[in-house]
Amino acid sequence: MSSAPLASVLFVCVHNAGRSQMAAGFLTHLAGDRVEVRSAGSSPVDQVNPAAVEAMEEIGIDISAAEPKILTTEAIQASDYVITMGCGDACPVFPGRTYLDWALADPAGKGVDAVRPIRDEIKTRIEALIAEIDAKREA
Repeated sequence: MSSAPLASVLFVCVHNAGRSQMAAGFLTHLAGDRVEVRSAGSSPVDQVNPAAVEAMEEIGIDISAAEPKILTTEAIQASDYVITMGCGDACPVFPGRTYLDWALADPAGKGVDAVRPIRDEIKTRIEALIAEIDAKREA
């Protein structure tokens, strides 16, 4: 018997190629089907940052098939949590959503050595987010 996800989460950054893709990969990996995961960008690029893909592969999470997507109003409205990572005023706000802004360095144009600390910070934040979602369910 499968149950509905506990929450839906949308990760947003400008290019939807690094931070938001790593965050989506972590949340999918760590929460499984308990959480519905989306990611998008205010100005998406053609492909996910290869250094982000490599950094995630190092810890056993494959985001190589992910594709940057444009941020839509529908994606925001369908999400319980909207987590922005430097998209500034490009992210519209709707009532009834939990908005979090994660100030993270942008991995664009950086090699895997520079991306690893960003990846590790995202993992820490994802683990805290999962704990928050679980705590709200139990409340």
